[in-house]
Amino acid sequence: MVKAAIIGAGHFAYRMHIPVLAKRNEVELDSVCRLGQKELNLIKDEFGFNFATEDWREILDRDIAIAVISSPHNLHFEQAKAFLEKGCHVLVEKPMCLEPEHAWELVETARKANRELLVAYGWNYKPGLDEMRDMIAQIGAIEHVVCHMASFTRSIFAGGELAKWRHIAIQPDRSTWESPDQGGGYAYGQLSHALGILYWLTDLRCSSVRSMLFDAPSTIDLHDAAAVRFDNGATGVFSGSCGVPHGHGFEVDIRIYGSTGSVLLDIETQRLVLKLPDGETKVAEVPDGAWAYSCEGPADRLVDIALGNGKNESPGDVGARAVETLHAIIHSGQSNGAEFKINQTHKVSET
Repeated sequence: MVKAAIIGAGHFAYRMHIPVLAKRNEVELDSVCRLGQKELNLIKDEFGFNFATEDWREILDRDIAIAVISSPHNLHFEQAKAFLEKGCHVLVEKPMCLEPEHAWELVETARKANRELLVAYGWNYKPGLDEMRDMIAQIGAIEHVVCHMASFTRSIFAGGELAKWRHIAIQPDRSTWESPDQGGGYAYGQLSHALGILYWLTDLRCSSVRSMLFDAPSTIDLHDAAAVRFDNGATGVFSGSCGVPHGHGFEVDIRIYGSTGSVLLDIETQRLVLKLPDGETKVAEVPDGAWAYSCEGPADRLVDIALGNGKNESPGDVGARAVETLHAIIHSGQSNGAEFKINQTHKVSET
């Protein structure tokens, strides 16, 4: 049996990660941690955890093989590092953490421990999306990127609730999404999804950013616009918005332009298109609904990896490149668009 621990059993872990693990016959739900004794007891009793605590450090003494870190963003680094050093394979919610140096330290910690570090990028496990990587290989050197994500999350970031989640026993912790000190705001909370796809499918790494933010009264970002330079010299435009009206789905658009062609990914309309010279066009066949967002893949793969099977499609290196980009977007925007150069002394050691 693969013994599992959940660190930070909030809304999303309760709604997604724990049920995924509970369905696996090979998994024993050993330990769970969250603040709030009432909610903690509810989760322990509903899923049959062996042990429950409000102090995550108590779980470090337990005999577990995998850990899911789904606590507030600002706690990810310390907790993920501790469980990697303990010898667990670790799944950490996105964003992987808030500081670039912490992100690369997690990558190095996983390498030294010979353990897998996964980031909860659900789209990376959807069937057929990795075909985009083969298309990118046909367009020559990447010269320009457009990466956009928008979602129906204004009420989460601007204060309030999302009606579609109202019936769920464990509600989102507003401080996680609305506090600047805890990584609140659209870039860390949502644009991180699109960056998780881009950096999974390419070897690009951002080197500098100039950005503008549209902030809520709480000073967290609701909309983001950034011009970026990549380490290979390519240019890029990143944007994010919480402005999709309720009742509509996610918008994720990634366009990559190379020296000899281009690739378009549109999650909402399920289009993946390769354009080559002389009018040649190749369109991927995508089963209806295949790319609708859900996040069963990362937790399922965490179990597979613990059993010696499966490939990590959302590794720490992808998460680290996303973190340093998000960090730069926020800090440039807070400095009225001044160029923010990313320290690239950290080595990309995980592919």
